[in-house]
Amino acid sequence: MAVSEAVEVAPTRRWGRVLGFGAVVTAILLLLFGVPWWTLVVSGAAWPAGVVAFGSVLFALALVAFPALMVLGHGPRRLDVAAVAGDTTLGVIWVLFVWAIAGNLLRLVLAAAGVADPTRSRVVVVAVLAVSAVLVAWGHVEAMRVPRVKRVDVVMPRLGAGLDGLRVALLTDTHYGPIDRARWSARVIDVVNGLEADVVCHTGDIADGSVEQRREQAAPLGTVRARLARAYVTGNHEYFGEAEAWLGHMRDLGWEALHNRHLVVERGGDRLVVAGVGDRTAGGSGLAGHRPDHAAALAGADPELPVLLLAHQPKQVNAAVAHGVDLQLSGHTHGGQIWPFRYLVRLDQPVVSGLSRHGERTQLYTSNGTGFWGPPLRVFARSEITLLTLRAA
Repeated sequence: MAVSEAVEVAPTRRWGRVLGFGAVVTAILLLLFGVPWWTLVVSGAAWPAGVVAFGSVLFALALVAFPALMVLGHGPRRLDVAAVAGDTTLGVIWVLFVWAIAGNLLRLVLAAAGVADPTRSRVVVVAVLAVSAVLVAWGHVEAMRVPRVKRVDVVMPRLGAGLDGLRVALLTDTHYGPIDRARWSARVIDVVNGLEADVVCHTGDIADGSVEQRREQAAPLGTVRARLARAYVTGNHEYFGEAEAWLGHMRDLGWEALHNRHLVVERGGDRLVVAGVGDRTAGGSGLAGHRPDHAAALAGADPELPVLLLAHQPKQVNAAVAHGVDLQLSGHTHGGQIWPFRYLVRLDQPVVSGLSRHGERTQLYTSNGTGFWGPPLRVFARSEITLLTLRAA
C-alpha cells in the first residue's frame, strides 16, 4: 500500500469508529428514554391529547438535553451545575427505564387476567411512577447519608499472633464532586476516627475534579487518625484529571501514597506488609511510571511476611494471586449503585461486593464504596465504611 493510500485509510477508519460509537450511543439513549415514554405516555392508556403532547415534549427535551449536560459537566469544561443536572437525569431515567420494563411484564399479567385497556395501561403507569418515585427518593437519602459501618473479620493464616485483632478501616470511592459534600466528608471522618483503627486505607476515586475544585471536600481526610498508618492508592477517576496532583495532595494531608510501593507496620513483635499499586487504567494515562506494578510494590519486602494490598479494582486480584498477596482491598464497583446495574458490573469484574477467595492464599474484600459517582442515588447498594478485623489462624 502506498503512503498516500495509508494516509487516506486512517482517517476513514477513524471516522468509521466515531460514527459506529455515535450510532451505539444514540441507540442506547433512544431505548433509555423511549421505553419509559412509550410505557407512561403512549401505550394504550388513552390519555387526553394534551397529556400526550406534554409528556412527549418533556421526554424529548430530556433526551436532547442529557448528552449536552453530560459533556458540559464531565468534559473539559467541568461545569458543576451541568454535571448535577445531567447526573440526576441519568439516575431518574435509569430507574424509570428499569421499572417501565417491569411494568410491561405486569401488563402481560393483567392482560392474562382479562383486564382491558385503558385500565390495564393506566394501572401500569401508576405502578411504574409510584415505584420509581419511592426508589428515587429513598435512593437519594441512601446516597447522601453517612455510610453505615460494615464490620468484617478476615482470617489471615500467615498473620502473626501479635497482629491478631488488627483493625483496618477502609474508605473508597468518596467521589467528591459537583454536589458540595464537605459536611458529609467531615461526618464520615468522625465515624472513622471513632473506630480507633490501626490502619486506615483509601483505595482511590477520591474525587471527580481537580484538587483546587475539591480541596474543601477532601480536607477532612487530613484529620483521619490511625495508630500505625494511613495509606492511599489511585483509582481510575484520578486519571480522568490530576493523578499526580492528588497523590501529592494526599501526601500533604499526611497519608502514605502507596504508588507501587509498600510500608511495613509492626505490633506485638509481628509485622505486616501494606502495599499499594496504581489503578489498572493508569498505564493509558500517558504519565511516566503510572501503571500497576506489583513487583515494584513488593520489592524488598520479606516474602515470609503477610501482605495487605490496596488495589482499586477487584479484577486486579489475578496479579495479587500471582504475587502471593494474602488480602487485597478494593472498591470501584459501588456494589452496582443503582439496581440492577450490579449485573452489568459483574460482566467486567470478578466480584461486585464482599469477601471472596482467589487461589490458595489470596482473599479479596470489595467495598460497596463510601460515596457515589454521578447520579446522587443508591438503590439496593448501601454505601459503607468498612472495618476489617484481621485474625491470626
